[in-house]
Amino acid sequence: GPGRGGGSRGGRPEGRARGGAPSRVEVITTLEREGLLPAITFIFSRVGCEAAVGQLLAAGVRLIPEQQGMRIRRTVEERIAALDDEDLSVLGYWDFVEGLSRGFAAHHAGMLPLFREIVEELFTTASIRAVFATETLALGINMPAKTVVIEKLTKFNGETHAELTPAEYTQLTGRAGRRGIDIEGHAVVLWQRGLDPLAVGGLAATRTYPLRSSFRPTYNMAVNLVATVGRETAAEILETSFAQFQADRAVVGLATTARRNQEALDAYAEAMQCHLGDFASYASLRHRINRAQKEGSKARSASLRAAAEVSLTELRIGDVFRIPAGRRAGWAVVVAPARSYRGQTDLPTVVTEDRQVRRLTLVDVPRPIEAVTSIRVPRNFNPKNPKARRDLATSLRIAVPHEPPPKQRAVEAAGGEDARIEDLRRQLKAHPCHQCPDREEHARWAERWWRLKRENTAVQRKIASRTTSVARTFERICDVLADLGYLDEDGTATTDLGEKLRRLYTEKDLLAAQSLRTGTWARLDVPSLAAVVSSLVHEPRHDDADPAPRMPNDEVAEAIRTMDHLWREINDREAEQALPETGPPDGGMAWMVHRWASGQSLDVVLRGQEMAAGDFVRRCKQLVDLLDQIADAAPTPQLRETARKAVRAVLRGVVAADRLD
Repeated sequence: GPGRGGGSRGGRPEGRARGGAPSRVEVITTLEREGLLPAITFIFSRVGCEAAVGQLLAAGVRLIPEQQGMRIRRTVEERIAALDDEDLSVLGYWDFVEGLSRGFAAHHAGMLPLFREIVEELFTTASIRAVFATETLALGINMPAKTVVIEKLTKFNGETHAELTPAEYTQLTGRAGRRGIDIEGHAVVLWQRGLDPLAVGGLAATRTYPLRSSFRPTYNMAVNLVATVGRETAAEILETSFAQFQADRAVVGLATTARRNQEALDAYAEAMQCHLGDFASYASLRHRINRAQKEGSKARSASLRAAAEVSLTELRIGDVFRIPAGRRAGWAVVVAPARSYRGQTDLPTVVTEDRQVRRLTLVDVPRPIEAVTSIRVPRNFNPKNPKARRDLATSLRIAVPHEPPPKQRAVEAAGGEDARIEDLRRQLKAHPCHQCPDREEHARWAERWWRLKRENTAVQRKIASRTTSVARTFERICDVLADLGYLDEDGTATTDLGEKLRRLYTEKDLLAAQSLRTGTWARLDVPSLAAVVSSLVHEPRHDDADPAPRMPNDEVAEAIRTMDHLWREINDREAEQALPETGPPDGGMAWMVHRWASGQSLDVVLRGQEMAAGDFVRRCKQLVDLLDQIADAAPTPQLRETARKAVRAVLRGVVAADRLD
């Protein structure tokens, strides 16, 4: 059979890793020895997948004969012939092809889609024997294996490390066993400290899971439905959807809960009766006093927030102050002041003591603050430059006072609220039930009644919202579109604006349409248009969003600022209609796209950036698709031509050589 190298070239020797868990080299070589290859090892991080390939290369592992490896090299060279040689190093090509020639590879969303396709084809034909993949491989790709290995039963979901659900476990292990080849498949969960065998057994034993519809109407879908079948018929069609079926089934359980709650309310009302008078009216007075006190507290909190916002807008570049609350509590210096546009205010951007760049929110500053001193911020300060942040944070620490900042004066409460509460208290004392010796016993039953009444009201609201929920969402979307002029006043026919929206299929379709409508992109040149439109397709991974991304020029920065305010206006209308919010534009890749559309190499474009080459190419493919739609929907010949040129400027090199996955 194929041979293996005798040891590791640097790093930990083949064998057990820290904590007693088997190393990746040991796992793969053991599976090969036991005849359990081909195998897919699920590792829930891109870095982990690439590291696994590096570890097998360093250990000299070979899972296929050298002649077969040479054939794979020739096949891969033919597939990547259209790629520029200078791009190959950026794409990690040399380790990629070396691993393939030895029978193993990584597979994750950060890779070039073409590379992933090559891995899928070679694994499906059993040309390579081991793949290290993220969980995305388990979704929609036909790559069965003899064995599936799961390194850990937890994964990071963007917010925290969560346990795998039975459905996720089954989705992953469902790759084990090749139809027509294997009698059975094998699932291996690697042992590690703290692993509960019973928990693994529980995951494997669960076999039925409810289907969940993710369908929801969109703005583009709404104008297309209205244009083709009419609003009334469209609503009837949506009423028959699987998502609506699920919503209606959920109502059955809610209705049962509401009925039981009402029976309990009747019993509580009887239990709180008083021989001196109407205890329900007495309890109502107590309830109104409690609510008035809470409203007064909310009013004071609102006054504090308003005063806090005013104090933040008064800060200038270089001002030093203390963030009083939240995860970011501590000293900070302003590097970009607050700015207002069309009634919306963006709060200041700061550098904190720990060198983090953050745009403030009222969660960070729930009460008014004052600058205690000021330091010099370099005119050309770049928040993405680690050295610049470090130097500024050092200056900040030197400048801050050692004594705590002075306490802020309290915001006074409104006198009218106090008078109303006093009046209610007088009514309470004058009520006949106030003299009842069993008053507090009656009050306990009354409190139970009020609490259950609130719960039952919420249940009834859920019933009302879930009944015809999909069609209701569609109707609310149509109301927004009619209000903005994409449907006529009756909301029953598309307007000229609506016809343009019909051609925009992006997730942020209405924001794209509003940007076209307002002329936000009208005067941009080709690279700048590509950069600005990229803010509609870029979605940073997890917590990688840059609060102040670098912009290639003032025109791009201004256009994205305008789009941000258009997005806020859309969100306001969505909030009024209780609709899911459209995501904001994100200029995190505008600088890279501008460089790429200006003809720079992939190496130059990605230098110093955290974005993987595969992510960049995939986003560029989506960008090309959207630019093509914009060219079709453009209101002027000039913008139409600019968009078409932008398509050609982006669709080149590695982007053009790769197919959209």
